[in-house]
Amino acid sequence: QVQLVESGGGLVQAGGSLRLSCAASGSIFSINFMGWYRQAPGKQRELVAGIPSGGRTNYADSVKGRFTISRDSAKNTVYLQMNSLKPEDTAVYYCKAVIKRLSNTAYGDYWGQGTQVTVSS
Repeated sequence: QVQLVESGGGLVQAGGSLRLSCAASGSIFSINFMGWYRQAPGKQRELVAGIPSGGRTNYADSVKGRFTISRDSAKNTVYLQMNSLKPEDTAVYYCKAVIKRLSNTAYGDYWGQGTQVTVSS
């Protein structure tokens, strides 16, 4: 069993900052990818930022230069530092991890429960 627990969402004024955290726990052999997605009302879920193991980070064009993703592999935790927030960043933010639970199993996708980020103008 694997759990992803997110924290750090909330209400902030435009121009402000928030830091999201997501910790993976449970039966984990290895993690291939960790990232953040978001879904605004009436819109599809979209990738905000991702950080694969041993690979380059990638960002949505809309957040480049404002958001920074980082990962603590020892703690199975991923962070998203969000600066210069805009009202259009308002959404539910979801953490995703691609995890292999045992050495002889395939990688699978796991999602957090989501955390609300609201940016007021």
